[in-house]
Amino acid sequence: MTNNDVLRRLRYVLDLNDSTMISIFGEADLVVTREEISDWLKKDDDPAFVNCNDKLMATFLNGLINHKRGRKEGKQPQPEKTLTNNIVLKKLRIALDLKSEDILDLLELADLYLSKHELSAFFRKPDHKHYRVCKDQVMRNFLQGLQIKHRPESPVNESIWG
Repeated sequence: MTNNDVLRRLRYVLDLNDSTMISIFGEADLVVTREEISDWLKKDDDPAFVNCNDKLMATFLNGLINHKRGRKEGKQPQPEKTLTNNIVLKKLRIALDLKSEDILDLLELADLYLSKHELSAFFRKPDHKHYRVCKDQVMRNFLQGLQIKHRPESPVNESIWG
């Protein structure tokens, strides 16, 4: 999944308006404009579309953690230069204060069934022998489960994601 896809889905699922998104980036010490956010949220085939790079997405996720959980004292974490679905899932788990059972429940809402062991493999260090790459399908289903939980009135239809 692209960073722009994840950003669009999170904006919809968490019902974030432009001002809130600007504030979330600000929570991670990055000033962004409404125009920049608008360009990141556009469809890929729109001429004004701008790619949201890994560092920007990591900054947004760090800001979301601060926004939802409160800012920690001291130096703020630096945004990763390279993001993977594993890192995105981990940051969303922290921001939304999700336990393993919560994530498994969200995945089940989207008809994806994983064991606790399969899920824990996503959160291990990459050099651990039981580490597993979180594929786009898992991320897509996780976000779909979030939508079902947080926006139950909306139809779960892949076409709304572009």
